[in-house]
Amino acid sequence: MKVLVPVKRVVDYNVKVRVKSDESGVDIANVKMSMNPFDEIAVEEATRLKEQGAATEVVAVSCGVQQCQETLRTAMAIGADRSVLVQTDAELQPLAVAKLLKAVVEKEAPQLVILGKQAIDDDANQTGQMLAALLNWPQATFASKVEVSGDTAKVTREIDGGLETISLKLPAIVTTDLRLNEPRYVTLPNIMKAKKKTIDTLTPDELGVDVAPRLKTLKVTEPPVRSAGVVVADVPALVDKLKNEAKVV
Repeated sequence: MKVLVPVKRVVDYNVKVRVKSDESGVDIANVKMSMNPFDEIAVEEATRLKEQGAATEVVAVSCGVQQCQETLRTAMAIGADRSVLVQTDAELQPLAVAKLLKAVVEKEAPQLVILGKQAIDDDANQTGQMLAALLNWPQATFASKVEVSGDTAKVTREIDGGLETISLKLPAIVTTDLRLNEPRYVTLPNIMKAKKKTIDTLTPDELGVDVAPRLKTLKVTEPPVRSAGVVVADVPALVDKLKNEAKVV
């Protein structure tokens, strides 16, 4: 079984992002970038499936600028066998990424696609669902446990009421949640081995996909600064402030 794992290059989660002076977006110049944490969980899960004998090959794929090769090298250091980069300098929105991934899936013919439930830069939580719709494949989102047996995957997923276990017939799409696993520490020997693994480069034009943005960002601003809290003398004073100042009751 071949497993395809899409990974995204994002601003590192330890970095405090800054808004550009013209409010056109987030400033990523000279900022540390890394693999989206949810996608790192997806790579780890695919690697574990291969180690268990349920998968025979793990292929990582990323869409974006040339520097995404670094993210793919990290995926291969974790355990991916090879990678595919769909290189473009265009702004990629979730639907465009889903269309690119659909083209890659049709080219690679995997039996399972595992990807993070969302990316920490835009928090869109859309790409996996869109990809499932485009491929007309079954999907299991927010997975906290994945078991593969033959042509069936049993996925335990997190819902508002607790946990739900569903069975999917492969091929299928699975999006990962935080509780699925803890990604392994990438060792230096594996980093060196990853440098020798293959990265195939494609373009949106070669895949026949139009990646022109469908949405326009009007303005990006910092969240308002929270004012300091106050201590009230009693419950009537609290109710008065909530009613007359905060206007929430």
